[in-house]
Amino acid sequence: MAKLPSYLAMHVPLLDLGEQYRALGDSIREAINDVLASGRFILGPKVAAFEKAMRAYCNTPHAVGVSSGTDALLAILMALGIERGDAVITTPYTFFATAGCVARIGARPLFADIDAETYNIRPSAIQECIEKNCRMNSNGEWTTKNGEKVRAIVPVHLFGLCCEMEALREITQRYRLVLIEDAAQAIGAEFSFGERIAKAGTMGEVGFFSFYPSKNLGAAGDAGMIVCGDEELAQKLRTFREHGMEPRYFHHVIGGNFRLDEIQAAILAVKFPYLEKWAAARRAAADFYSSEFVRVGLTERIATPCEPYRNRGVTNHHVYHQYVIRTPMRDALREHLTKCEVETAIYYPLGLHEQKCFAYLGCKKGDFPEAERAARETLALPIYPEISREAQRYVIDSIAEFYN
Repeated sequence: MAKLPSYLAMHVPLLDLGEQYRALGDSIREAINDVLASGRFILGPKVAAFEKAMRAYCNTPHAVGVSSGTDALLAILMALGIERGDAVITTPYTFFATAGCVARIGARPLFADIDAETYNIRPSAIQECIEKNCRMNSNGEWTTKNGEKVRAIVPVHLFGLCCEMEALREITQRYRLVLIEDAAQAIGAEFSFGERIAKAGTMGEVGFFSFYPSKNLGAAGDAGMIVCGDEELAQKLRTFREHGMEPRYFHHVIGGNFRLDEIQAAILAVKFPYLEKWAAARRAAADFYSSEFVRVGLTERIATPCEPYRNRGVTNHHVYHQYVIRTPMRDALREHLTKCEVETAIYYPLGLHEQKCFAYLGCKKGDFPEAERAARETLALPIYPEISREAQRYVIDSIAEFYN
């Protein structure tokens, strides 16, 4: 393909929230004004209403609004009593907060490698992690070589695709571990257990979401939500989100300031009815990208996202928080796209086991080869519900120009 003429160049952002705000701005401003007029700013009726809507959407008994996805995981770990002397298994290929929260409460992160196609934690790697690094004590508990008790697994539904939850649930039952779902990037994503379809966040003992502005359902700042089926755990979470206070000014445990404020809940409530429509638009954009890669003959050079649940009767088989391709020429391709004014992002440039702050864990390069390869080769392309097919064609043609 010849070089694209300069007059055809266009700027394509990785994410554009402007169209969303133009459509909903009046309703959002009205909702904010309602909060300001009420004088209720923390854990008021807007939070309660949004929690109720989340319970109905996820078909779960309990939903607890919190201040961010990070604080959601912190509150969960604290409520479960996970602390120094414990260990938690998770993926090395995700946003820092997943393992960072484990470390912040004093527990040890244990990493298990990812699947080469889905980028999600690989169930067989979890089993290898336990068998290689742990042993069963006299109480039937699995402990690390340093004596930490393995308490939980935190799988991450990365980029909007659910992990292999059937296999993960079997592993947690076998080793008597708690299953904590990191669904920060996957609100609305679904997984099929035969005839039963479950939403991300509802398949373990507890799950959580992030409403960071760039998420599929985004606030105008930080916000998060925890969902679970156990009433006792839900009550603990409500207590921990308010400094461990129950009743007021009486503290039996040390919690944190993890409360969801009214303005963010009001904004999210305005956007929430559009979530399914936006997810469908993201899938349509992803389908277009994938078909265009076929059209220009690049499927041998670029790996497009894996869709393992597409033909299992699941509508939200992938909610495409990100559309991530992989290529050994990632860095050069990204440089070319930048010159073409196509914004891209690298999620993530290092496996967590390679981060300097986790050097104390004793991991070394090569321990998690698939996570390391993904960190070298993956690239997120622009995707959001309102992206035009013209913009997507320009992205594809710019990529084709690079390879040709």
